[in-house]
Amino acid sequence: MPRYTAPTKDLQFVLHDVLKITESTIPGYDELEADFTSAILEEAGKLTSEVLAPLNAVGDKEGCRLENGIVYTPTGFKEAFEKVKEGGWTGLDMPEQYGGQNMPAVIGSAVGELFSSSNMAFTMYQGLTHGAASAILAHGTDAQKDKWLPNMVSCEWTGTMNLTEPHCGTDLGLMRTKAEPQDDGSFKITGQKIFISSGEHDMADNIIHLCLAKITDGPEGIKGVSLFIVPKFIVNDDGSLGERNGVAVGNIEEKMGIHGNSTCVMNYDGATGYLLGDEHKGMRAMFTMMNEARLGVGMQGLAQAEAAYQNALDYAKDRLQGRAVTGAENPDGPADPLIVHPDIRRSLMEQKSFAEGARAFILWGATMIDAAHRSDDKDADGLVSLLTPVIKGFLTDVGYDMTVKAQQVYGGHGYIEEWGMSQFTRDARIAMIYEGANGVQALDLVGRKLAQDGGKHVMAFFDLVKNFIKDNAGQDEAFDKDFLDPLKAASKDLQAAGMYFMQNGMSNPNHALSGSNDFMHMFGHVCLGLMWARMGKVASEKLAAGTSDATFYETKLATGRFYMARQLPSTALHLTRIQSGADTVMALDAANF
Repeated sequence: MPRYTAPTKDLQFVLHDVLKITESTIPGYDELEADFTSAILEEAGKLTSEVLAPLNAVGDKEGCRLENGIVYTPTGFKEAFEKVKEGGWTGLDMPEQYGGQNMPAVIGSAVGELFSSSNMAFTMYQGLTHGAASAILAHGTDAQKDKWLPNMVSCEWTGTMNLTEPHCGTDLGLMRTKAEPQDDGSFKITGQKIFISSGEHDMADNIIHLCLAKITDGPEGIKGVSLFIVPKFIVNDDGSLGERNGVAVGNIEEKMGIHGNSTCVMNYDGATGYLLGDEHKGMRAMFTMMNEARLGVGMQGLAQAEAAYQNALDYAKDRLQGRAVTGAENPDGPADPLIVHPDIRRSLMEQKSFAEGARAFILWGATMIDAAHRSDDKDADGLVSLLTPVIKGFLTDVGYDMTVKAQQVYGGHGYIEEWGMSQFTRDARIAMIYEGANGVQALDLVGRKLAQDGGKHVMAFFDLVKNFIKDNAGQDEAFDKDFLDPLKAASKDLQAAGMYFMQNGMSNPNHALSGSNDFMHMFGHVCLGLMWARMGKVASEKLAAGTSDATFYETKLATGRFYMARQLPSTALHLTRIQSGADTVMALDAANF
């Protein structure tokens, strides 16, 4: 069975050495001393490695089952969910007013990685609830917040998001689910939703569905979409649960992965719903949840890559196969371990450098969310908005690739279910699809985010990179060569791609959109390059100061040098593809494919 160990030391390194969170002016960050965050991460690490990780394979093998309208989760899930609730993990970064602990998002993100790495399918139950609660917190009335949030923050009640219908996914303006106004101010919701994660299960007393629907006689298309709170059980005025509402599971989707999560077809048959936010402004309210979910899904890409890497590393150290080309390194054994071979080292270094870079990227993004929400920092809000499709699209694309590389280390055993490596790949695959497929993320980045606020935020990003290089150049010749020079070259590639879009995209939008996926990946590499340059700077300073943990920082520098030398130069390939334009992409008529 695969194992998982929480990377608490690396998380502490990013939080305190790189991001220096206690030196931040963001409210609440001064309380995040290293001893405090270490205690949180160590406890989360115990829970995830000892309780959740052993259930990962169980959930994958058993899946969920539907019997007489009731969905039963895999063996052990209910008991584990109780332990998660008892520890207060479900409300870690939610307001104290509703039972949360009011910690910053950066701590929620750090802990979230551990949960997703150990058991992604299980963690989705609380993850969807957190997103639904955030939408109610942002757009609900005081009465709605008081009614729904305390039980959702504690996960006594869980939550979902209901967008997709059989005939429409990304194009939500095509939805058919209807909402009929009632005399008491409620609505009757009728329609069908599909792909609803955590849609029905046996781990909570109530399930609060956030459902998109069109109010009768409202505007056509996306402008007519509203968002509704639709509980599984009606909640009485005194807070007790009343009669069953008209929403029920129709089927459990049979999926490639995340078998432990009940992904459902949900049927609404005159279900009572309550408007959340303004009429016909449902997408604005839903995107509060969607944007949070996209950052969480980016985390899933990292999480599965990290878990898969840990197991591939174990196997590479233990499996004896062949001899090192430079001479036997295990002369007393029949063969050397796999890890002596350069191509295995290459694969492991790709996995390791991605996971550590992605971890820093996500936590940096979380600090921007905290700055936006806790300090009303508009610039931070704009920058994280720009980077959201990069976090979601790039990290899940590459995260999936890394699980495949980890599987490959096992050779044939990676393809055999008893070793458990295929689950990481199968589970990671959905992260590239849901919460906006990655092609849509790339289109959003190029078609909307680059020009947002007159291009202010992408220019701020370029300035951030340029200033980092300027402020740190000339102090250490090796650091300049290994980190700053590659970062400068990659940033220039990214700027050249943006210039190509400006010069050619207006006359023919296909020139921009056909290069959008390459641009998203190029942007992601530059972000990880920036993270590695920042981590490399810290590691160099620690070694120069004579740290007692030299091995950790030497390893960090070596891993960073690998990324800058072997991964970051791919921006040049992406630029070449972008500058080739749309002609070859669009050359064939549809009939000629």
